Amino acid sequence: MSPSATSPPNRPHRKRRAGAGGGGADDGSTRRRGRSAVLLGPTHFPAVRSFGLRLALVVAPAPRHRRKQRPLHYACRPTSLPCRRRRRLRSIISLLHLPILRPFYLRYILAAAASGPCRCRRKESLVGMGNYISRVLRKSSSDRGKAPPADDTAKQDLCEVFTPLTNEEESEVNNILYGSDQSKKIIVMHGPSNIDITKEKIWCLRTCNWLNDEVINLYLELLKERAQREPKRFLKCHFFNTFFYKKLACGKTGYDYQSVRRWTTLNRLGYGLVECEKIFIPIHRNVHWCLAIINMKDKTFQYLDSFGGMDHAVLRILARYIRDELNDKSNIQVDTSSWLKISSDSCPLQQNGWDCGMFMLKFIDFHSRGIGLCFTQEHMDYFRKRTAKEILRLRAD
Repeated sequence: MSPSATSPPNRPHRKRRAGAGGGGADDGSTRRRGRSAVLLGPTHFPAVRSFGLRLALVVAPAPRHRRKQRPLHYACRPTSLPCRRRRRLRSIISLLHLPILRPFYLRYILAAAASGPCRCRRKESLVGMGNYISRVLRKSSSDRGKAPPADDTAKQDLCEVFTPLTNEEESEVNNILYGSDQSKKIIVMHGPSNIDITKEKIWCLRTCNWLNDEVINLYLELLKERAQREPKRFLKCHFFNTFFYKKLACGKTGYDYQSVRRWTTLNRLGYGLVECEKIFIPIHRNVHWCLAIINMKDKTFQYLDSFGGMDHAVLRILARYIRDELNDKSNIQVDTSSWLKISSDSCPLQQNGWDCGMFMLKFIDFHSRGIGLCFTQEHMDYFRKRTAKEILRLRAD
């Protein structure tokens, strides 16, 4: 048998020369193609595993081919063959267990969902994201427990706050919220504030919907009228609308007191802010509603976020505002550097992605009564219907 039958045919041997571009480049490229690039991810370093969001998005290589889009919660399903995409998402989900990073993560994903290119797609993505956040946060917020029960002096207010709707009220609210006819019809006109509410605007009080400025501002007007109607029962408070903070903090040069200076004149309000016990300022940042409170009596600043976050920049701006306001209107020099800044560690937390506006309104409602925040996520459906009833009657109870 010939040697050629058992061994491969002889091939010409190319000598490699140092510095030669042809042969050396080919062999080097062959070696590079043969080696698989190994990129380190967050799972290789336990110390930085909590910061998996930034590392996973920057370090992890992109997939080589497109795959069928799967739901966001697909990574949470048990599987025996975890893929790179699932590990990346699992590292992102781990951020929800960090109280410090949780509000920023939720703002990030909600803002990304709200900026979708298509209106229908954006609505579906927001509802889907809200459902996903509801499932993830249900366990993480349960360890905080429920709010402490109120004392005996507030039992009357608590009974009224949680009074169920009658059958007639329930039927009226359901017809307005879930009736699809005449969406542009004006159903409520509030003369003092010049706010008109159509059916389409009040539909934001349906479940799984974000509250809009018109409904929030009208309800704040009703709370102000309630305090004026029964001054002995409710605290003397001032309710800024949803446009105040944006006007104050987002001027051409940032902080701009002159743009809101005329909002609190004595002729316009009939009182000065120095006479109020509490001042409520709605904060809307990154598609999320929060509440800031200036406690004039206790000399504290309070920030309430239903996601458990804290924004010191907001409180610094409000501290500067109250100094300028009291100096301008009452000629009083106030040093707010010694005022305490209280976070939202003990406030109720939402367990979905759409009830932040309702939580903010209830923060205002309960604080204006002088009672504790003794409600939870379970009460939000009732509060939505109750708010719709009060708006239809133009009277807050």
